[in-house]
Amino acid sequence: MTITFRSMTPDDAGAVAAFLASNRFPFHVNPAPGESSANQRVAEGHFWSGESQGYWVQHDGEDIGLAVLAGLTDENVDFDLRLAEDHRGRGLGTGVVRALCRLAFTELPDIVRFEGQTREDNIAMRKTFLRAGFVKEAHYRQAWPTADGSRLASVAYAILRSDWENNTVTPLEFDDLLLDA
Repeated sequence: MTITFRSMTPDDAGAVAAFLASNRFPFHVNPAPGESSANQRVAEGHFWSGESQGYWVQHDGEDIGLAVLAGLTDENVDFDLRLAEDHRGRGLGTGVVRALCRLAFTELPDIVRFEGQTREDNIAMRKTFLRAGFVKEAHYRQAWPTADGSRLASVAYAILRSDWENNTVTPLEFDDLLLDA
């Protein structure tokens, strides 16, 4: 499997908006962005600015989705990943996330960690994070608003540059401070 990335530019505005409007993203805050919403997101500079850079995700030369790296001026960069509906469920996620790590850590030499978040019920993405070497670092209760008005937990994962470079996983001591009985 060959995963590559092609940088987005303002010339991609129409294609980005069309991609967003023609796919459903059930685990995102706006699961079905319409044309107007998609055009607004593009116009706001979410896909190319000093703070973020979007990429077309390519599998064997075919565009299968998009990824956005955000927080580019920080040491902790995060990403948003959206695969086209017809490319989900094919086992591509782990390879895409590993390739995103390679992109982030080689193109951004000052970053210390690479992070992402998903909803608590997005089991496929949560397993993808773990398979790609990420560690669960947070479980933000009722932090993710859904389209129906309810709220779910947002679960945060990250991989350290040192773990990526050494192909290791540094465990997190989550309950490091306990109250005395």
